[in-house]
Amino acid sequence: MAGSPSSIRFDPDVLRRLADYTAAHPGTSLSSAGNRLVDEALRSNEHPLIVFRDGPAGRRARLVGGPDVWQVIRAVRSTRAAEPDLDAETRVAVVSENSGVSVPLIRAAIGYWSAYPDEVDMLVDRADREESEARNRWQREHELLGA
Repeated sequence: MAGSPSSIRFDPDVLRRLADYTAAHPGTSLSSAGNRLVDEALRSNEHPLIVFRDGPAGRRARLVGGPDVWQVIRAVRSTRAAEPDLDAETRVAVVSENSGVSVPLIRAAIGYWSAYPDEVDMLVDRADREESEARNRWQREHELLGA
């Protein structure tokens, strides 16, 4: 579903940088890049410890000076599954201790996830699938070799 048309006037320097950005990202139009970058800026404004970066998994939310949001959420879920009787504060403290990520950053990741769960859950699910596929390949290789 396409958004409704609107007109935005960019300063010449901003327009030049946006054009440079689209040139460096084939298949990206001025409109799609502008939409994505404005959305990310608004999300970062709502969640000040969140930035957006390109990487092997595509563009994703990342903690300032820390890991991707999906990695923290995956760690929180893993801790909850392993130790279901922990209260929330202790669970966050355990994730912090095990990951080296500060409690405020873990809280920021949880806050971002609560606002955009589908986006983050998709990345967690993708990582889970890739890990399972890699484990299955490794197991088949070892079975074949009798190791």
